[in-house]
Amino acid sequence: MKSLSIKILLLYICAIGLVFDAKAEGDDPVSMVINTTDGIFSEVNDNLEAYQANPADLQALVRSDLLPILDLHYSARLILGRAGRGIEKDKVDAFAEAMINLLVSRYADSLLQFRSTEQLWVMPQRGELNEKLTRVRTRVRLPQGGEAPVDYAFHKTPEGWKAFDIMVEGISYVTTYRNQIMPEVQAKGIDSVIERLNSGEMKLAD
Repeated sequence: MKSLSIKILLLYICAIGLVFDAKAEGDDPVSMVINTTDGIFSEVNDNLEAYQANPADLQALVRSDLLPILDLHYSARLILGRAGRGIEKDKVDAFAEAMINLLVSRYADSLLQFRSTEQLWVMPQRGELNEKLTRVRTRVRLPQGGEAPVDYAFHKTPEGWKAFDIMVEGISYVTTYRNQIMPEVQAKGIDSVIERLNSGEMKLAD
């Protein structure tokens, strides 16, 4: 990516709550982003030393508070792309779980490193909510100066609004990981990719 890697992106997800003094009202995507990230950031900020000593507890917090607003199984199918065609549902689910474990670990690590008070703005919602794709637009002030757009893609599911992709300067994390994973699935098969992700053998660039 240009100015923000996936890992840095995860840091800025945490910062959204810093620019709001009160909880947002409603269950729309903008409110969900504000409330969820504000809660996680406040909890980590208040108990940083405890989470540094017990990273597993922080990963448990991320799973309980962040994962409910994400549709990572849908994201997994998007990441697999053409390579996912014809793969059994249980294999796709296992791949999704491997990706969830990876993202939870990276997100938790990023929370422990987060020290920035850089400003981030959530932009007003454009038009009506679209159940197939609604973007939550934000702008991040970069440490080196200037700003970067960070957008969150939501869709409406039977369980409510869920985020399935994040775009930094127009580049999505789904696309970033698809470009690395899809060729591996096509060349070596989904079982090999799942095993290597779970073992840490397969390293994904941010």
